[in-house]
Amino acid sequence: MPTKKVAITMEKKTLARLDQMVEEQQYPSRSRAIQEAVEEKLVRLDRTRLLRESAKLDPEYEQRLADEGLTGDLDEWPEY
Repeated sequence: MPTKKVAITMEKKTLARLDQMVEEQQYPSRSRAIQEAVEEKLVRLDRTRLLRESAKLDPEYEQRLADEGLTGDLDEWPEY
């Protein structure tokens, strides 16, 4: 995957913790650790956005929609 360089600023204490993790070989480099942290954060944000949007749904209405197509005779369904 193509990558681009970015410059970031962080607190000295945070950078020291990051360097310790790299030194302990939890990550191969600062860049890789930061990249994984950003990716993980973006995934979490997407999940919370999905949860917020899902909470807006009316469960009874959604159930009625799901059940609409199931009112026919089950014998009419094709065999798989």
